Amino acid sequence: MEDVLRNLVGGAESVLFDFDGPLCRLFAGHPAEDVADGLLDWLDDRAQTAFLTGAERRGGDPHAILTAAGRAFPDSALVASLENRLSDEEALAAKSAAPTPYVDRLVREWHAAGVRLAVASNNSPEAVFRYLESRDLLECFVGGIHGRGGRPQLLKPDPDCLHRALAALGHGAGTALMIGDSPNDLLAARSAGVAFLGYGRDEPHERRLREAGAGCVVSSLAPVLGVVRGLEREPRA
Repeated sequence: MEDVLRNLVGGAESVLFDFDGPLCRLFAGHPAEDVADGLLDWLDDRAQTAFLTGAERRGGDPHAILTAAGRAFPDSALVASLENRLSDEEALAAKSAAPTPYVDRLVREWHAAGVRLAVASNNSPEAVFRYLESRDLLECFVGGIHGRGGRPQLLKPDPDCLHRALAALGHGAGTALMIGDSPNDLLAARSAGVAFLGYGRDEPHERRLREAGAGCVVSSLAPVLGVVRGLEREPRA
């Protein structure tokens, strides 16, 4: 895997980071399950939960609830209000998010090496902005923040946010690398023609990525940081 990782990292002129996972654990201090319960309560108050499956109601995944609402009521005021509530909760969660080990150094060193970085995420752009600002990392992401844009049907695995990030970076898909932690990230990268590096912070996450077909998965960003540091010592062709 070391050679595969080296080739992925060494061939990247731009890197697209998913947010929740590779950059931080967004809901570390404000659990996603609590956010999902709040969205369900809001929908229950409006007698608008019949569209949800049992798994969506019990799954504790606020994005799954928003996606389901977007399918059931596309472009509706209900979905817009639901998304605004989720965005507020994510911005609150950003205050207590836990940084992914090694990622701050990795971001700074990749940026210093001239690799262009962007965020391509299903999360609210405001939450991403607040978190990166709190870590003094905003200036490293010259390609900007490309998060949820008000159309739940375009969340990953749709490659919409990746396409927006690539356009902002000014680099083609063939020289880009995405770092993600979910099968939806992998599917979006494949659709966009972008190379993919999986980050599985624990065994279940790692297994899901491998079962989805990810060719290279790391359980820590330390080896990625090591490769980037090694590349900085080598002359580029």
